[in-house]
Formats: sequence, structure tokens, C-alpha cells
Amino acid sequence: MYPSPIEGYVAPTTVDEAVTAFARWGEETHYIAGGQSLMQAIKSRMVRPRCLVDLQKIDVIKGIHQEPGAIRIGAMTRYCDIASSELLDGPYAALNDGAAHVGDRQVRHRGTIGGSLCWNYISACMPAVNLAIGSQLTLVSSTGQTRTVDIEDFLGAPLETSRQEGELLLSVELPQILGRAGSAYRKWSLMTDGLPVIGVSALLRLDETGSCASARISVTGLESGPIRVPTAERALIGVSHSNTGKIEEALNDSSTSLDTHSDEDADAEYRRVLFRHLGRDVVNRAFMRALGNRE
Repeated sequence: MYPSPIEGYVAPTTVDEAVTAFARWGEETHYIAGGQSLMQAIKSRMVRPRCLVDLQKIDVIKGIHQEPGAIRIGAMTRYCDIASSELLDGPYAALNDGAAHVGDRQVRHRGTIGGSLCWNYISACMPAVNLAIGSQLTLVSSTGQTRTVDIEDFLGAPLETSRQEGELLLSVELPQILGRAGSAYRKWSLMTDGLPVIGVSALLRLDETGSCASARISVTGLESGPIRVPTAERALIGVSHSNTGKIEEALNDSSTSLDTHSDEDADAEYRRVLFRHLGRDVVNRAFMRALGNRE
């Protein structure tokens, strides 16, 4: 289908210009990042924007930056740049995993982390990965006020977030994680570049003995959208990498608490099977990365 008529198009070069343009055009104005999700919705007329504010020319919200105590990822940073970044080794490597397997090559070279988080599609990879890592998001309003929100408070039900009308996502801040830590993400799809039927992400922090001191486990592909799995997180505390039986038990037991659903892609029980299988893999990979293996 062709989109409905769009009255205005603005391509600002600064954040101030972007939020000013949004405020000027008002109702039914949309920011557009990579456009990989929004343009599909516009063409199908699920979304009928009056004006598009294109963020492609705003360089200040692009790139991955090492800052004192944290790593900052600009909201307009593309998946391909995240997938290849060595700054994200170890504690943040799940971001490499997720970005490397988002969509196809075109999507990875055009789509952005900010666009994915703000769209919050039901089975998207980036929301689940950031939920496991515990990212914080910085947004600016049309009046120029900024605020920082935890990823858990930002993400809502599928296609919903706490972003307010006119707010622009500026960056994603990754928390400083002291000591040995590693993260990983893996998805299962019906096709190579398809959306995940189930995707699982894990962040583990180890104690001085090499056992799990804390864990964050998230899953995507559920009707509720991305969620953490606290039963698995609690069960993994005190478990070592070599204790494969305990890892398997933790994932098996926690799978029963998942509110899975059935559709044409998979039934509810098979989604639990996928969670157990993928969960064991990402936990083991997170352990290995925390122990210094970069694979």
C-alpha cells in the first residue's frame, strides 16, 4: 500500500532543531530513525504521520563512547556498528550477539538501537538484551528538559514505552559492572533472518571463586513483551560454570513459570523447550565470557 499524505518532512542537524520541529508540527508528528519498522507501519497505514522528523543528520546521537564509569551508545547507532564494537566485550557482549542477528543485512546497516527500543516490538532482540544488561536511557523533551529512566521502567507492553509525547531518546547508558562479568544472547527463528520465536539473554557477575554472584535473565517472544525471569536469576546464584546439572535445573524449573502462548510459529510448550535450550546456551556463554573467553 501507499502511505497516506504526509504534510511535512524535517531533517534537523541538532537535537534542539529536532525537538523544536516536533513541537512546531504537533499532533501526529513522528521521529524517524532507521525507519525499518516505522516505514512498514506507514506503508500499511497503521501509522499516518502528519510530519516526519528525520534524525539521520544528528551526529551527536550516533556512536559508542567510553566515558568515566560507563559506556554510552547514541540512540542513532546502527546495529552493524554495535555488532562489531570491541568496547562491548565481556559484560556487554550480549549487545554484539543481538545486533549481529537482527533482521537481514539491510536492516542491520540501517536500523538503530534507539528505534528498536522506542518501537518495542513484541519479539525484538534489543529490548530483551538491554533488559538483561540493565541499561539506562536518557531522553529530552520538547522543552529541552532531560531525564534518565531505567530500561525496566521504559519498556511497557508490546509497542508501548514510557516515552512521552515529543520526547527524543538520546542515548543508552550501560552500567559499570565491577569484577568479572559476561553476557550473551541467542534467538531461535523459523528462518535465518527472521524474528525470534524465543530469544534469551543473560548477564552474570562472578564472585572471587568463579561462582555466580548475581544474574539477570530476560526473554523475548512472549505476548507480554520482554520480561526478566527472576526464578532463574535466583536459582543461578552460587552456581559455578562446571556445575552443568544445576544450570540445567535452574532453567528447567524456571521455564514452568513462563506465561507462554501458542500461535502458528510454535505452541506454548515448545516455547518453554526453546527457553530451556537457549537459556542453557547463553548462561554457559556468559560464564565463559566472564572467565575471559571472548567467543
